[in-house]
Amino acid sequence: MEHNNCLICERISMIKEGVNPYFVAELETGYVVIGDYQYFKGYTLFLCKQHKTELHFLDEAFKIKFLTEMSTVAEAVHTAFNADKINYELLGNGDSHIHWHLFPRKVNDSPVKGPVWLVGVDKLLSDEVRPSEAELIEMKTKLYNELNKITPIINKGDF
Repeated sequence: MEHNNCLICERISMIKEGVNPYFVAELETGYVVIGDYQYFKGYTLFLCKQHKTELHFLDEAFKIKFLTEMSTVAEAVHTAFNADKINYELLGNGDSHIHWHLFPRKVNDSPVKGPVWLVGVDKLLSDEVRPSEAELIEMKTKLYNELNKITPIINKGDF
């Protein structure tokens, strides 16, 4: 169910309409998408199918499946992008629809040691780190191939 003024619901609608270029795969509880900006190569999001603002608002069975699938997506991100570490974030202050940010990290991948946000929003969201169409297809393919090895895929992005 889409909610007005919800960016995540809008992105999910774009997936359903076949016009979200970042869409990788649909799982039982959510949608896997490559991030619009790629300061950390392979940055991925996992968008919850239900419009809820907090994990504890999900019913227990769905919540357990959603968290399990998020972990599976993180595993695929880790493998696909040769990460040394994954940073997991579930914030919701800006877009209050449950969605995970999964950042594949490598040793010395940032001039600032610590959370991704210490790099600075101006660098993280710079047009210079938007993937080209070819880079986007390559990232989506790598991630899809890893996901497909470890979990059932309901629907695949167009790439």
